[in-house]
Amino acid sequence: MDDYNQDRNIVFSRKVKAGKRTYFFDVKTTKGNDYYINITESKKNLDGGFMKTKVFLYKEDFNKFMDGLQETVSYVKNELMPDYNFDEYQRPEYNATPPAEEDFNQS
Repeated sequence: MDDYNQDRNIVFSRKVKAGKRTYFFDVKTTKGNDYYINITESKKNLDGGFMKTKVFLYKEDFNKFMDGLQETVSYVKNELMPDYNFDEYQRPEYNATPPAEEDFNQS
């Protein structure tokens, strides 16, 4: 299936630029009219192309995924790096921005 047909079933998308990486959080529909989340990390290769890593998250796993993510982030912030200023990353280039239409073709 080509990228165009794959992207047609996106019902919501959020693009997050984070330094050298861009993350896409897409809500997509299945053939059975159900929903899942597709998380994509995109970063530039040395040859100018993009390397993409995808995670598919299904509704039955939402709560467990969020629990695990929150516990892991909390552990890093509170146990491993309690003195680190994580708010440093609240600069505008790290904030989530809605994707432009042309971003769907480049992701």
